[in-house]
Amino acid sequence: MKLVHVELSEANEFVKVYHRHHKPVVGHRFSIGVMNNGILVGVAIVGRPVSREIDQHNVVEITRLCTDGTKNSCSFLYGAAARASKALGYKKIQTYRLSTESGTSLRASNYSFEYETNGGTWSCKSRKRNNNHPLCKKQKWSLLLSQP
Repeated sequence: MKLVHVELSEANEFVKVYHRHHKPVVGHRFSIGVMNNGILVGVAIVGRPVSREIDQHNVVEITRLCTDGTKNSCSFLYGAAARASKALGYKKIQTYRLSTESGTSLRASNYSFEYETNGGTWSCKSRKRNNNHPLCKKQKWSLLLSQP
């Protein structure tokens, strides 16, 4: 497997084809991919944290991680995203997964479970939103990249 840089447009096209429950993203800090025998088999899109309450300068979030199912490609991308984020000076990387997913690749990449969210809609009376994401419970996982 080989790590490659991918443009957001290419990463989003991969997400359109292969992601089970999310659509492409609007923005990012950077995107990476994994090639196997010259074929793109997975992408990770790393952006600012979706929650406005999380430090936007020192923390990055993997907003999409998507593969075609190639063995070890998820772990490869989680590890590569952490190393790239650390090299760029970020202190922490985080991501969310559905509670129904195993988390094996996150554990293999040394990410730690933080907590489980209640899930639900982001829409509220003052700010109506379309639900373009799963409404089930999700788990937050993270990796400290450097000590504060």
